Amino acid sequence: MAEKKIDIFDTTLRDGEQVPGCKLNTEEKIEVALALEELGVDIIEAGFPISSPGDFASVEAISKVIKNATVCGLTRSVQKDIEVAAEALKHAVRPRIHTGIGSSDIHIKHKFNTTREAILERAAKATKLARNLVSDVEFFCEDAGRADNAFLARLVETVIAAGATVVNIPDTTGYCLPHQYGEKIAYLVNNVSNIDKAIISCHCHNDLGLATANSIAGIMNGARQIECTINGLGERAGNTSLEEVVMIIKKHHALGFYTNINTTQLNPLSRLVSDTMRMPVQPNKAIVGSNAFAHSSGIHQDGFLKEATTYEIMTPEEVGAETSKIVLTARSGRSALAYRFQKLGHQFNRNDIDTLYQQFLAVADTKKEVEDADLNILAQNYLHVAV
Repeated sequence: MAEKKIDIFDTTLRDGEQVPGCKLNTEEKIEVALALEELGVDIIEAGFPISSPGDFASVEAISKVIKNATVCGLTRSVQKDIEVAAEALKHAVRPRIHTGIGSSDIHIKHKFNTTREAILERAAKATKLARNLVSDVEFFCEDAGRADNAFLARLVETVIAAGATVVNIPDTTGYCLPHQYGEKIAYLVNNVSNIDKAIISCHCHNDLGLATANSIAGIMNGARQIECTINGLGERAGNTSLEEVVMIIKKHHALGFYTNINTTQLNPLSRLVSDTMRMPVQPNKAIVGSNAFAHSSGIHQDGFLKEATTYEIMTPEEVGAETSKIVLTARSGRSALAYRFQKLGHQFNRNDIDTLYQQFLAVADTKKEVEDADLNILAQNYLHVAV
């Protein structure tokens, strides 16, 4: 059975930039956008044009330099928003307007103070307007994660009939469990009569740490686009992490999917986004964290040194990371110590290592990590005594 393509929609420059302190200027946005295109991202959400003159200028500038990826601008279901987005995107080779409105009763009642029927009318009107301005229109059903499925299906059917080419089913608050989100996508696939006329997209937030799992559940049930960010940046607890979903798809061939992402660019782009947005990546972050390929437990180190696949399901080179690291701590074993001594040019036999190991532990108990300088001192002192 042929693998199915999953489109990667990156919103680092829109949802990711909503993180406090992560505001970028136009030059920085262009740099990141070009790197995203080189990565192989299918759609780049460049910003929210009507939100500020600076955001309009950035979307316009990105539209001029991106040649292969679709460039997307976010709007509300408001005429002025949509017209301004179209103006900002007029230079794009592949422009997309991303418009939408709340779909849950919580949003309909408390955010919009309106009715379901009014939401359907407004959604259809906004979609038709956007489709008159560009050929590619994505509609987001905000808070779909908490929306009634029957009404959500009516909304999806309405906007597809009005011209939406992609329909975004956001778990805006990160509320859903994976099986719930997957069942929601499956419900739409099975109950929206014109669902074959559009792509279903997943846009999951990480409030409960389930954004990646929910996105994968979404594509397993019929979605064909994942909206995500580099390093999982985004509102509150963040969005689905691009590097995580891409590597899950790559490593789990049985899922039957593929992306166009050049995974060797994942770590370099992670560092670029981290540096540009001044947002450090946590060391234990999957795929791109500094400890993602570090081994400090003696049991793990011994297994890894015998055969890397005992503790690594991907190579550092596969995701553009530096080589795997053997980190020496008080939990490390003799094999790791011997390996690190050998890397430093010290050749010791088993008896030597047994003696040195006790001295190493004495040092390790006083430090979080034993460095090369510490090992060189141990080796020199041992050789001096041996002489």
